[in-house]
This record gives sequence, structure tokens and C-alpha cells, in this order.
Amino acid sequence: MTAEAAARKIAPNPVEARLRRDLAAAYRLVAMYGWDDLLFTHLSVRIPGPEHHFLLNPFGLMFEEVTASSLVKVDLDGNVVEPTEYLVNAAGFTIHSAVHAGREDAQCVIHIHTVAGTGVSCQEHGLLPIHQEAMLIHSQLAYHDYEGVAFNHEERPRLVADLADKNYMLLRNHGTLTVGRSVAEAFSRMYHLERACQMQIAALAGPGRVITPGEDVQAVTRTQGDGNQQMVADNYIWPALLRKLDRLGADYDR
Repeated sequence: MTAEAAARKIAPNPVEARLRRDLAAAYRLVAMYGWDDLLFTHLSVRIPGPEHHFLLNPFGLMFEEVTASSLVKVDLDGNVVEPTEYLVNAAGFTIHSAVHAGREDAQCVIHIHTVAGTGVSCQEHGLLPIHQEAMLIHSQLAYHDYEGVAFNHEERPRLVADLADKNYMLLRNHGTLTVGRSVAEAFSRMYHLERACQMQIAALAGPGRVITPGEDVQAVTRTQGDGNQQMVADNYIWPALLRKLDRLGADYDR
């Protein structure tokens, strides 16, 4: 039995079906924006309930191949809890299980390795408040030092402690991470973090001196960021992105 046939046979409830659709769409969007990394990096969503089950991509599929029914359901110990022919990325399990266990509000976790995001994660000063995109998220940004490929489960409490109550993270020398109360919110946050990193790389590439706004302006801008992120993401950004995928004929919802 294929993974897709098994998932169809299990017939997930409407809540899980919606989460599967949204997460599969997010994988397709990551590929569309060029944020994927062959088979690596990962997005996850926690299924509501006491079991703390969450969905990860099937290792071996490109992100543009991921569908709602091919997503793999695992528990916090890494056990696959429904029939599937696929494995999951071990490093992906370590990172995502840590955040899902430590942050009840983090229904969706996105971790990627883009050139710009990883580039900024390697810069000693991190993300600088030199443009609007960075200032809007600056107070919500955490940092976690690199400890090697995330196979060691002993890293999990340190990662969660560094994330604390923040919603954006630079994984030093590694990549970026965002969390959200929905797939839409986590994806929207990653879009803004990725844009902020791209803008910084562009600004620092030129020969001129970079202008940094004054602390008073930075403080005002910080208060203007992320307050209604979920409402805007869920009600406006996400439906527009799904319409875009549908226009392109993406078959994520199967």
C-alpha cells in the first residue's frame, strides 16, 4: 500500500484534513519561492489533541511533490503512528519535536536553509535594524548557536530555551526558523524573515555606509509589527497564496 493510499484509507478528520492541505500547500510554496534545499529542511504542523502527533514531509519527495495524503504522522518520540512507505528526516524530527513539545502555541514550525537566511545567521551581528522589514520583527527574533547537524536529542531543551516566547529564530551558521498558531502565520513570518535577510545581504554588499535609523524610530517601528499577523495571514495572505497555487495547477490537495 502506498503512503497516499494508506492516508486515504485512514480518512483523517476534517481538522486534520485541513492541516494536511495547508502544510502540503506550504511545501509547494517553499519550492515555488526557491527556499527548498533538495530533500532537506522541513515544515511541520501539530495535530490538536493530547497525543502531540505532528505531520512532517516524507523524506525522499521533492517539496513540489508533497501532497496532503503523503505527509507522515509521528509522535514526540519519533515513532511513525500511521502506515506509510516513507521515512522522515532525523534532523527534522529533532528540531520540530523540540518546538512542538516546548511551545503549545506553535502549531506550525518552518525551518529552511536559504542563502540569505543562512548568510545572515553567519554574520556576528545577526539581523540588523537597518530597514523596515527587520525593525518590524526585531523584538521577536531569537538566536541559537550551532551544535552540528541536529541529530542529538540533547540539543532540544537548549533550542527551546533559546527560542523562549519568540516567533522568529536565526539558527547560527545553519538557517532560519519561524513558528505560528497556524500554517498561514508561520509561513507569513518566514516570508518576512527571508525578505529581511535578503535586504540585509543586499544592503551590506554595496560600498557605501549603511544608514541605521535612530533608536526612537526603531522603537516606534517595533510596536507596529506582528500584532495582527495571524488575522492578516489567515484571512488575506493565505487564501491569496492558495488561489495562486490553484491557478498554477498544483495538486497539493490530494
